[in-house]
Amino acid sequence: MTNILDRKIKFIWDFRGPGASKTAEHYEKHLAEFIVLEELKYDITGVQHLSDTHSITYLVVAEFEMKEIRDVLKPHRGEIYEDIA
Repeated sequence: MTNILDRKIKFIWDFRGPGASKTAEHYEKHLAEFIVLEELKYDITGVQHLSDTHSITYLVVAEFEMKEIRDVLKPHRGEIYEDIA
C-alpha cells in the first residue's frame, strides 16, 4: 500500500479552441521551467490532444508539494497519478 505522502498528483490545465494544441505545448515548456526553478521532486509533464479543439497539459507533483504548487499555478483540475508499468 502506498503511503499517502508518497502519492503523485496530476494537475491538469484544459485548453480549448482552434489554437488549443499549440497553447498546450507552449504551456508545457513553462511547466518544465517551473520544475527546475522550484526543484520539484518529479519532472513529469505532458500534453494530450483530446480533439481538434481540446488539449490538456499536465504536471505531476508529490502530494506533499500539492497545496503550495496548486496555489501558485492554479490548475483547472487534478487527480491521483498512477504510474503505468
